[in-house]
Amino acid sequence: MRGRKKRAYGFKLIEVVVIVLITGILCTVATGMIFYKHYKSTPVTAYANLNNNEYIDEFLQVYSSIIKEYYEDVDQDELIDSAINAMFSYLGDDYSEHLTEKETDELLEKLTGEYKGIGVEIYMNKIIYSVFEESPAEKVGLKENDQIIKINDEDLTGKDNNYVVEQIQKTEGKFKMTVIRDNQEVTVEIEKDKLYIPSVDSRVINSNNQKIGYIDITTFSSTTAKQFEKSLKKLENEEINSLIIDVRSNSGGYLVSAKDIANLFLEKGKLIYSLDEKGKKTDYKDTTITKRGYPIVVLINEYSASASEILTAALKDSYKATIVGKKSYGKGKVQQTLNLKDGSMAKYTTAKWLTPNGKCIDKIGISPDYEVDLQMNEEETEVIDTQLNKAVEILEK
Repeated sequence: MRGRKKRAYGFKLIEVVVIVLITGILCTVATGMIFYKHYKSTPVTAYANLNNNEYIDEFLQVYSSIIKEYYEDVDQDELIDSAINAMFSYLGDDYSEHLTEKETDELLEKLTGEYKGIGVEIYMNKIIYSVFEESPAEKVGLKENDQIIKINDEDLTGKDNNYVVEQIQKTEGKFKMTVIRDNQEVTVEIEKDKLYIPSVDSRVINSNNQKIGYIDITTFSSTTAKQFEKSLKKLENEEINSLIIDVRSNSGGYLVSAKDIANLFLEKGKLIYSLDEKGKKTDYKDTTITKRGYPIVVLINEYSASASEILTAALKDSYKATIVGKKSYGKGKVQQTLNLKDGSMAKYTTAKWLTPNGKCIDKIGISPDYEVDLQMNEEETEVIDTQLNKAVEILEK
């Protein structure tokens, strides 16, 4: 989707709408998510001591009275949900909330970083835009620009991309898929498999006799660090001189994922971040022997949040990376999650995180070393990625 005109790296705004064939991934996630610990159904430590708690007694008295004596029937599930939502409303914290079972499933699947699918992206008129490495699609020989015309002999003429996604999602076991390639019909037999949700994209930018590595991180799932390390080693095998890490519009994810990526670069003992939990400060440092020394530029924008900001701050303060783009979102809080028996989830803030320099960037953000706005081309049909251009310019020197 990205084109190149001289040194103007850009991406199209028109026509291309990518639909990822990911089973069950139709999720929206709150801006600036970062999760420190994940609880399944294990109660917090204080839960065991609530039997004689006067506040709980008051709540139970009111709850019992409403159930027994209210003049109309009461849905107990909705009543409890309302009570939980009221507690979060009292906190007045944008990042503490009660998620429904559906929202919980969608969020956890996204953060797990895995899905069951065939491993392709499609765009306009059911044309395959990309085929993921080591996916079922690649193994059966599906290729970019193949146009999907049949699934199990069902003619897809007149059907849109969403319909194709739904058919693949609900199909179990092996199924046939027919595509048009070079004006010829090609039919393959394919079966969905468990795959990584791609959260990392990489390539080499050759400019002014320099090999500059580029890695784009779209979210910090539980598999992102592994994907990142694999891409980094591939770039290093191509003998890159420097690296651009792009976390623009990345709203966050698991803190440990950002920490593991920072570990790949920092020297042992360097501070990655600190947590302030009710005034108690705990430092988290690099404990690995792995490190790098080449120049790094990190690209950020106003939608880079939480885990993106943790990685950015760690590389800026403890690696001396250069930051380019726009001031980041400014989310300096950490959440824990508690899965409830009905399938819903309680998500609540437990700490503030601090940069290696001891700053809390909540509602402040990280200011880039070079503030750069994106620009449009003369026809106003394409965004010229002037932020990426600036990063390349810095690393060329």
